[in-house]
Amino acid sequence: MEFPAVIQNVDWSFIQGAPSWLVQVLVALSITYCASFFLRKILTRLASGVNPDINLWANAALVAGRKPANYFLWVLGISWSVDIIWRITQDPLFAKFDRFSDVLLVVLLIWWLIRMIRQSEKSYLKHPEALNGKVDATTAIAMGRLLRISILIIGLLIIMQSMGYSISGVLAFGGVGGLAVGLAAKDMLANFFGGLMIYLDKPFRVGDWVRSPDRQIEGTVQYIGWRQTRILTFDKRPLYVPNAAFMNISVENPSRMENRRIKETIGLRYSDARKVNIILKDIREYLNNSDVIDKDKIIMVNFNTFGASSLDFFIYCFTKTTDWAQFHMEKEQVLLDIMNIIHGQGGDIAFPTQTLDLPAGLMSESTTQM
Repeated sequence: MEFPAVIQNVDWSFIQGAPSWLVQVLVALSITYCASFFLRKILTRLASGVNPDINLWANAALVAGRKPANYFLWVLGISWSVDIIWRITQDPLFAKFDRFSDVLLVVLLIWWLIRMIRQSEKSYLKHPEALNGKVDATTAIAMGRLLRISILIIGLLIIMQSMGYSISGVLAFGGVGGLAVGLAAKDMLANFFGGLMIYLDKPFRVGDWVRSPDRQIEGTVQYIGWRQTRILTFDKRPLYVPNAAFMNISVENPSRMENRRIKETIGLRYSDARKVNIILKDIREYLNNSDVIDKDKIIMVNFNTFGASSLDFFIYCFTKTTDWAQFHMEKEQVLLDIMNIIHGQGGDIAFPTQTLDLPAGLMSESTTQM
């Protein structure tokens, strides 16, 4: 219901003969209600006119500040009303409300800041272009958590000081208590600092494919928490790894590779020995002209060894793509084209064979018997 209709429907006859402080309190609360009404309208209008893609912080501040600002006005209005009652009645019960209202105002400020940080985090994850992509999702989540924890700690200290507690004593007790907690929960702290190092060093991020040669860890990073990291393995099973483990193992991040490598050994028949040079020359020319091979990386095609039943050469090059599925399609085509080059020169790929040499007399006798 709109506030003018509320005022018109009120029966004001009860004010006659009422104490003066009651009238003043009603006026104070009415002013508070009107201010709250207009503030909601203004904040709603402003929030609807701000584009989160352009003004991320302004949008977050307005959206997060609607409820805290409304409650802030009501705390001020109630404090005003209580002050009126205390000045007229001198009741000691109302004398201590000022300290309580100060605590409420600090709580509302903390609430607004936490809501704003959380809203900023959500808005950025939906609209990363608002910061030109300078901050990745993992860093945004970590910064949001650190800021919320910092605001909570500072807010609690301010509230305790407002209630008359000594901050120096609290900090001293916190130092001793922190030592005891650290000894009792060293594994938890190790995981916490392990997560902090992940956020700072950024060996991987959410969405990266990671694996460890030291452990049976391989998959896509889904979530990085303060205590553990969740990795979805390639067989679609979630793997929960304590963050402290990443401080003691090697981690490989294939998601950040620049190229994928083709490294293959191919054997030619010994009967194709006179064709090896021309075949290798054609393969080099093919790889240097291929659109899928990165020319800025090393390209090698060399005869390597005399095998047991083949003349072995190797190819060593890098594709431009890093996509796993596309890489295998391109590698397949490269190997098929190399096989066509070999066949085009009248050669063939060797397979394990054995040649039996018989003495000339035995060979003649065997032929005669046949």
